[in-house]
Amino acid sequence: MIVPAPNDETGAERGFASDNNAPVHPEVMAALAAANHGHQPAYGADVHTARLRELVKAHFGDRAEVYPVFTGSGANVIGLQAMSDRWSAVVCPESAHINVDECGAPEKVAGLKLIPVPTPDGKLTPALLDRYAWGFGDQHHAQPAVVSITQSTEHGTLYTPGEIAAIGALAHDRGMRLHVDGARLANAAAALGLPPRAFTTDAGVDVLSFGGTKNGLMFGEAIVVLDPSAVRGVPYLRKAALQLASKMRYASAQLVALLDDDLWLRNARHANAMATRLAAAVARLPGVEIVQPVQVNAVFAVLPRDAAERLRKRYRFSTWDERTGEVRWMCSFDTTEADVDAFAAAIAQALG
Repeated sequence: MIVPAPNDETGAERGFASDNNAPVHPEVMAALAAANHGHQPAYGADVHTARLRELVKAHFGDRAEVYPVFTGSGANVIGLQAMSDRWSAVVCPESAHINVDECGAPEKVAGLKLIPVPTPDGKLTPALLDRYAWGFGDQHHAQPAVVSITQSTEHGTLYTPGEIAAIGALAHDRGMRLHVDGARLANAAAALGLPPRAFTTDAGVDVLSFGGTKNGLMFGEAIVVLDPSAVRGVPYLRKAALQLASKMRYASAQLVALLDDDLWLRNARHANAMATRLAAAVARLPGVEIVQPVQVNAVFAVLPRDAAERLRKRYRFSTWDERTGEVRWMCSFDTTEADVDAFAAAIAQALG
């Protein structure tokens, strides 16, 4: 018999489609409840946002400035726009979230030209950047102004601090800036065993989108400006892009809960460990091929299409590449060993 998907007390399916599907972490919910007392000044003048500024400086350096926003796409678009002009271009991997999953927002909202670079593992290199960043000074060509990479990448792979520093050095040598989409930055830090500053501020990153929703928050991400000289007008761009929260304390209180007691790292370590457990359980199954290194909380695999369809009757997960049948299985901060073991058993049963 096929092992059914474990359910929570509401009967909702516990799947492996996205770490966005997980609930709010109890400590974050408690922080929201604690923030919900009395009056606080609006638009970021509250005590929770002040505490968030202190924590961001502690994690990323004294020059770091933080701007809470509602969404990761908002953080990306505003951060890129603040580093660019209307005639600018952004070089990014072809698989980048800004290129594939933001409905053209960097181009429609920020007015930027994206230059997507094909990569087998979601990672840019200095050689690729050198090949695709060109046309400087040519009025017929959108001017490359920013390099945007994702850490960890959309393929679940990692940049080392040295790899990021090499990209940043070449970008800065060309007069460009370096942006990092850090939707899963915590998972990268947990996997690398390094503080986030080691592969952001100290590696030459200028602006970072810091993710929280995939790591236990109800809502809320943050633009973290690591080099204030790299941006212009972030407060105004945030307002114009409909990302300025009047009751900002609720976004900030969640981010404080994440950063104040290493909850961000505990959650990410657990999610990563569950992906490692899943990969180990399915790698030995005939018919399953793991196609990317399992470095964070994602497992990318290819299995027979008929087996995948049988598995979908019990579990939700994403098809990454319709052409090859590649799928993505994501683990979350609340994924349990029992969840993983039941899913692995269901995969084995679906394979027949």
